[in-house]
Amino acid sequence: MTKRHNSISRKRSPKGLVLGRKAAAKLNAIEGVSLSRETREMFAEFDHLGLPPEERRRRLVKKFVPQAR
Repeated sequence: MTKRHNSISRKRSPKGLVLGRKAAAKLNAIEGVSLSRETREMFAEFDHLGLPPEERRRRLVKKFVPQAR
């Protein structure tokens, strides 16, 4: 018998389940939450630059956490 896989990532981090971007967008849509145009462009830039997760987090904290500026 083969295992079935769906679109939700089955990777687990020490802190819990990690959702991919598409799965997170679907869950957010249910809640009526969507990314602003500015945020979508920022994530597209991160992808274009090929930034590693640590650098993405650093830039997000710098932008959105007042104490980190």
